[in-house]
Amino acid sequence: MSRSLKKGPYIDEKLLKKVSKLKAGGKEIIKTWKRACTITPEMIGFSFGVHNGREFITVKATESMVGHKLGEFSPTTKFSRHGGRMQRELETAAAEKETAKIEAEKTVAEKPAAEKPKTEKK
Repeated sequence: MSRSLKKGPYIDEKLLKKVSKLKAGGKEIIKTWKRACTITPEMIGFSFGVHNGREFITVKATESMVGHKLGEFSPTTKFSRHGGRMQRELETAAAEKETAKIEAEKTVAEKPAAEKPKTEKK
């Protein structure tokens, strides 16, 4: 559910003050705990350290991020993967297939170099 148009987007005033003090594209990271803060056009080019509950994750604001929240780009949980034994078997089969393909390419690349005939000089 989005915020009311009458109220406008939530933008933390202290965060905007920090943004206005710095210049865009600098190496300075603005640390913040305000995950609900909306990214505005004034924030483009700045790097934010968004807290995810344990650490600060660096988020560089770009034009495509305008209108989104800072917290959307700082995940709070670590995704390991889906599946159990079956998924693991599929991944090992794919890895074996890939290594076999690489080996085949190596042998094809080595054959022409070894089979070049020597030319006689007259």
